[in-house]
Formats: sequence, C-alpha cells, structure tokens
Amino acid sequence: MGSHNIEPLNMMNPLDPEEFRRQAHLVVDFIADYYSNIEQYPVCSQVEPGYLTKTMPKSAPLQPEPIETILQDVNKHIIPGITHWQSPGFFGYFPSSASTGSFLGEMLLTGFNPVGFNWLASPAATELEMVVMEWLLKLLQLPESFSFSSDGGGVIHGSTCESFVCTLVAAREKKLNQFGTNRSDTLGKLVVYCSDQTHFSLQKACQIVGINLNNVRSIKTTMSMNFQLSPDALSMAVESDVRAGLIPLYVCFTVGTTPTTAVDPLLILSEIAKRFDMWAHVDAAYAGSACICPEFRHFLDGVEGVNSFSFNLHKWFLTTQQCCCLWVKDRTDLTKALSTNPELLKNKASDTNKVVDYKDWQIALGRRFRAMKIWMVIRTYGVIGLQEHIRKHVKLAKHFEALLAADNKFEVVVPRNFAMVCFRISPFALATVANGRRDEESNRLTQTLLESLNGSGLVYMTHAMIEGIYVIRVAIGATLTDEKHVNMLWDMVQGHVSGLLAK
Repeated sequence: MGSHNIEPLNMMNPLDPEEFRRQAHLVVDFIADYYSNIEQYPVCSQVEPGYLTKTMPKSAPLQPEPIETILQDVNKHIIPGITHWQSPGFFGYFPSSASTGSFLGEMLLTGFNPVGFNWLASPAATELEMVVMEWLLKLLQLPESFSFSSDGGGVIHGSTCESFVCTLVAAREKKLNQFGTNRSDTLGKLVVYCSDQTHFSLQKACQIVGINLNNVRSIKTTMSMNFQLSPDALSMAVESDVRAGLIPLYVCFTVGTTPTTAVDPLLILSEIAKRFDMWAHVDAAYAGSACICPEFRHFLDGVEGVNSFSFNLHKWFLTTQQCCCLWVKDRTDLTKALSTNPELLKNKASDTNKVVDYKDWQIALGRRFRAMKIWMVIRTYGVIGLQEHIRKHVKLAKHFEALLAADNKFEVVVPRNFAMVCFRISPFALATVANGRRDEESNRLTQTLLESLNGSGLVYMTHAMIEGIYVIRVAIGATLTDEKHVNMLWDMVQGHVSGLLAK
C-alpha cells in the first residue's frame, strides 16, 4: 500500500487575515484617492472600442502578482475605460448613487459571502432581508397587504427586469391555471399592456416568459397629458382585445418614466386592471426613493390597488448596484410559480412552512446578502439623512429649471416632477429660420449642443425623443453633485449655445 502522507505544498493562504488586512488597506486608500481626484477624469470614457483587449496579456498569469502591481494596472488601464457615474458632473441616464455606508455593507456581505437560497443556508441573510423590506414598506407607506404580517412580502432582486420576469411568470401561471389544460393555446392569447414610456426591459421580460411580442400593447402617450398612461386609452385597448378573443394578463404602470419622469395615475388605472382581472405592477425604479419624503408620497396614491410594486435602491438611495426591491400582495403567487423542492435542499425548517426560502421568490438559486448593505445604509444615514439627500437633488433641479425658464433661448419641455429636467434650444430663439423648419432645426442644434457638452469631458448627459422633440435630460442625483456643479453646467450650456446660435 502506498503512503497516505501528502507532501505539503508551498502555497499562499487565500484567506490569511493579516494579508487581507494589509491588502484591503491599500485598496481602500486607492478608492479614497480615486474619489478625491474624480473631477480630474473625463466624465464619459474617451477610449476607443477594443482599447483594453489590445493592452491586456493574451493569457492569464501563471504566478501570483502583488496587489501593488495590480492596482497600478487598474490606474493605468481600467480607470481610462470607466465612465465615472459617481462624478459630480454625471447627469446622464438616472443616478447610480453610492455612499460610504453602502461600500462598507458591500465589504461585510462579501466578507461573509453566504449563499442564502433558503432560510437554513443563512438565517440572518433571510431574516435581515425581511426586516429591511418591512422598514422600507413603512417608509413608503405601502399598504399592509404588501407586508409579511399579511399575505404579502418583499424580496430584493438584482434589477427591475428580474422583477418584471418574476411577476410576469406569477401572473402567467395564475392565468393559465384558471383556463385549464390547454396551456399552449391560452399562452398565445395572453396580452401585456404598458405605455410607450414604459421601460424597455418589460419587452425583454415578455420575451423571456414566452409572451408573443405581437401581444404586447405599447399605448401611445401625449404631451398634452404629460406622457401619462391614459385610462381611456388603456380601457379601449383591453376591450378591443377581449372582443377579439384575447386574454388580458398584465399591465405595468410607472412612477417616474425614463424619458421624462412622468407618473401614471395609479388609482384609476388599477381599477381598470381589477375590472379585467389583470395583474397590475408598479415600476417606480427611479422615483420610488423620492416617495420616502412626505411631499412626494402622493405619487403613490392608488398603489393599494395593484398586485406588485418595485423600486431600485441603487438609483437614488445611496445604495450600490444591484438592489431592486419588490413587494407582492400574495406571496404564494410567486412561490407557486417559482418553487423547486429537490431532495438536496429539504430540511425541517422549510418543511414547517414557517420560514421564507427566497430561492422561491426569484429566478436564480443562489443569492447575495444584499440586505446587509441596505441595513448599513439606513442605519448609517437614518431616514432624515436619506430624505435630505433626495431633497438636495430636487432643490438643485429646481434651481437649474429656473435658470432655463428665465432665458428665452431655452424651453423646459415637460414639467419637472423630481430631480430631472428636460430641455431644448427653443424654436423661438431661431428667428432667422423659417417657421416650418424651426422644430427640426431646434432638434439638430439641441443634439449638437449635447454632443458638444459631453465632448468637453466635464459633464455627461443623455437625451430622449418625445413627440418628435429632441430633449436633453439633466438627471441630477450623483452623491457628490453640489450647487457649484449645476452652476458650472449652466455656464457651459450658455457658452456653448451662444456659439451655436452665432454661426
């Protein structure tokens, strides 16, 4: 028989506590220095496609490399290819806010690194998630029917698209069970409704769950109604489909649309959904955070009439990616549609039905301990601090809006609801252009203005097309943005426009 002695290998310990302490200090210092110098970088990365694949080695290193060398390469190769979402000059898309509390929460959840697919796999991960979801429910004044104390409950997903998929699957299975055994025939008749302002990830979610894209109704909105989903238009669309033998399944309402931050009228729309036995979901990905402030809570009036509600903490709640909070009125709608019960995972706690197994509330089996960073953020800043964070950005947006409104070279195209302003170069500023071409010329000049501003490297914004009008979206929400940065943007806008109009 051979020897059972194993010759010791001269290997590093990947989890040596003292080496972790040393390297972590270096990384923390690196990140702190990055934030100290963040305004020195162009806000939007200016590299060419393929820049990194040309500079990186073709093969992975065979031998370990010191953290000092790795951080040098991060500085040399990675940072130039980053669009700096945390820059105070970042006004594009919607914010992806960050904070010390969230960073530290990420360190803790990564340090513990549990795989909390069910309660037993890490009771603290499950129960802390339940706790923070109840805290948030109360902050938003959501109805008791969404609470664990009732038949509902909340779960943390990675994105709005994931919440769309899970609620669509729940709605689909519920509807198919109502219509009996001919699933394939019924599936082809299911219809999903939204507005033309609804986030495009709903369409992707429909594709994933097998909804025929010809059965996704994107209902046209108008500027005259501030791009809200019209109750009359929704009713007409649903009634037409019912007459055609189709089956209304799901409707999405939005609080804070991506193009303009429009808010759909939840109360009357939810009554229509109930009349046609549709699953009603509210997507408040961006604006949900604002609704922790009493002055914005009215935008959620009527939420008690829907089946599910979601918003993204990783946009405006000082919480890093990926953190989408979803509540449902009846948690069994999710668990019946998404549950698995393999022998490997069976345990006494789950068998009692007295615990939550979050694997049955989501697509994946594994899940991160995301509740830890939410818990850290809420405790670090408190409700008052979070409200002040929101109000600061709203005040800055009001300030920028007022500057635009006082200058006849510009037009604020839609009412500002939160902390985003949509504007263009006013057609009335184009006196030398024939009347019939002024909107077209305004679009061209506004696009040129955006490209010129973004090309400076000092700021970054994005655009939207609404009823044929090209608008610049100024989404104020980066954690580091202050009044001086908004004033800098205004000075730049004025300077660049003066140059454009002088040509």
